[in-house]
Amino acid sequence: QVQLVESGGGLVQAGGSLRLACEGSGSIYRINAMGWYRQAPGKQRELVAVITSGGGGGQDYADSVKGRFTISRDNAKNTVNLQMNSLKPEDTAVYYCNAQGITSTWYGFTDFDSWGQGTQVTVSS
Repeated sequence: QVQLVESGGGLVQAGGSLRLACEGSGSIYRINAMGWYRQAPGKQRELVAVITSGGGGGQDYADSVKGRFTISRDNAKNTVNLQMNSLKPEDTAVYYCNAQGITSTWYGFTDFDSWGQGTQVTVSS
């Protein structure tokens, strides 16, 4: 079983910055991708940014955050961070960390797709 714990949310004024962090723990054999999603009240959960483990770490961002948010990860520590700059009120949401990969248990290797508990980000105008 893989657990993800997020930190770093909070309240910030428009134009400000926040940095979210997520750490994975448990029987992790390999993480293939880690990412951040968000869900605003009354809306569906949406992808914010994702980064893969291979090569230089391919990244993908939602159009709404390109140029303002930066995702990074530390493969050795099973962590992923999201640096959020120039925040806007429309960035207000609960942000969730996600990780996909392979666990190693006594009975073999198993795919996993885990979510953190979420952290609130509120941007005031």
